[in-house]
Amino acid sequence: MPRDHASSEMLTEITVVGDDDTGIITEITAYLSDHAVNVEELDQAVQDGIFRMTMYADTSEMAVSQARLRADLDDLGDDLDVDTRVWFPNRTETQSLAVLVTKESHCLEALLEEARNDDLDAEIGVVIGNHSDLEPLATEHGVPFHDIGDEKGVPNEDELLHHLDNYDIDLLALARYIRILSPKVVFRYRNRIINVHPSLLPSFPGASAYSQAIEKGVRIAGVTAHYVTTDLDQGPILTQRAFNVPHGPTERELEERGQPLEAEALIEAIDLHLNQQVSVHRGRTELRDPDGTTTQLGIPEHIERLNPDGPVDGHDRYAEGYVEKKASADS
Repeated sequence: MPRDHASSEMLTEITVVGDDDTGIITEITAYLSDHAVNVEELDQAVQDGIFRMTMYADTSEMAVSQARLRADLDDLGDDLDVDTRVWFPNRTETQSLAVLVTKESHCLEALLEEARNDDLDAEIGVVIGNHSDLEPLATEHGVPFHDIGDEKGVPNEDELLHHLDNYDIDLLALARYIRILSPKVVFRYRNRIINVHPSLLPSFPGASAYSQAIEKGVRIAGVTAHYVTTDLDQGPILTQRAFNVPHGPTERELEERGQPLEAEALIEAIDLHLNQQVSVHRGRTELRDPDGTTTQLGIPEHIERLNPDGPVDGHDRYAEGYVEKKASADS
């Protein structure tokens, strides 16, 4: 049944990923039932032969410890040839963030500075690139770096998953990682991968977004931080930023305006996730406590206040006069 958004943060998230086969759901759910784990929601999908099941379960009265549940599901996963992951609610320890990069440094630099200043509610456990260009930047901040790309930058996703496991990663940030992640990565970290894209999605998805904006002659461009799904640049949106496009711009001019906003939007989105301020429902994000969220989701309030607040249909003097005149005639 659908999750109660007011209490969903109290549920344990269990993911199961592997080659599609019969009996996986039956075996996993039977174990959970036998140990008093109540599954509140179950969602499954198969893509490119990869099976993914995500469950949200009440483990408050389970008959085993958290460590035992993880260990038993690992063993059961080995028997079924699938990978299992368990995230318990209200974790008290600092979460671990992996940053995936290619060659652009601005988002990584901003994240590393946030961590250095203790302004990030997570530890950057590792930086992983499909090129080695940004290794010196990670090293300068004392963060391990691993290059998983070949000479053409094609990443080895088995090696990527190995590093994510080794560093016990909770969240992935794609800091201008110019590669498409396959289902075997996305499925394992569903709603735990945040990307920043240089456009106001859903406009201009895919490569060369700033060039697309120039070609269409837009007057306002922007950036979007969103959760990653298997559909390119179509995941639930977290934060956005906008800026004016100058007359006759070059792609470099848009990059200079957009890149600082890319870093800002990505950091804001990561904060939303780490502080459990958003949930995902039917393909879009919802704020758990809209009145309590200080994160900037879009343009700053002082800019929004410059927009006119009228006229609005049904709230102008013509509509009010018509209603009063009609009421008088009816009486």
